[in-house]
Amino acid sequence: MSPAANPVRGEASIRVNGEALVLRPSFAALVAAEGEVGSLFALVDRAAAGGLLLSELVALLWHCLRDAAPMSRDDFAEAVTAGGIAAATPALKILIAQILAGR
Repeated sequence: MSPAANPVRGEASIRVNGEALVLRPSFAALVAAEGEVGSLFALVDRAAAGGLLLSELVALLWHCLRDAAPMSRDDFAEAVTAGGIAAATPALKILIAQILAGR
């Protein structure tokens, strides 16, 4: 089992299929997410306005996974959806704070 999220590193965690997965918004992870969803600042604006797409949320979470995902991306997307957007919101808030803080 991997260690818990380290808030000092800006990490967050999300429960997917009952397993806690750690998200780390590293430079490489954010660049990969930005390559898929476009500007992260625009993503933050859309999230603040309530216009964040589910596909964008999943992409950001997927790219920020600290360790290799225990499932395919499609299965990860299904699990995040099944868990509900409300369950993913705390992790999203931490990632957005890290994007804006520039840690």
